[in-house]
Amino acid sequence: MHKTKSKKSYTIAVCLSAVFGIIGVQHFYLGRYFLGLTDVSLSILTVYCFISGQLLYALFFFCLDFFHSLIVTIQLLTGSFKDGEGCTICYPGQELNTI
Repeated sequence: MHKTKSKKSYTIAVCLSAVFGIIGVQHFYLGRYFLGLTDVSLSILTVYCFISGQLLYALFFFCLDFFHSLIVTIQLLTGSFKDGEGCTICYPGQELNTI
C-alpha cells in the first residue's frame, strides 16, 4: 500500500474546519460529501429543535456535531485525515511512511 499526499491545501482545510466545522464546509472542500451532508443535517436539526422548543434534542444534536467537528479538526492538525480520494491531508513538512 502506498500512501499519497493530498493536493488539497492543509491550511485551507484546517481554517475551514476551525471556523465552519459545525456546518461541514471542510468536508465539501475535501471531497467528503457524505460527511458534509451529515454535518449540515445535524446543524439544521439543532436549529429546528431549538426553534421548536425541544431544547434537550437541540443540545444533543449540537454536542454530537461539535464533537465530530472537534475530532475532524484534531485529525487535520495531526496530519491523519484523508480527503475524498483517500489521500492524506499533510501538514507542512510531514513525511508519509510508505509500506
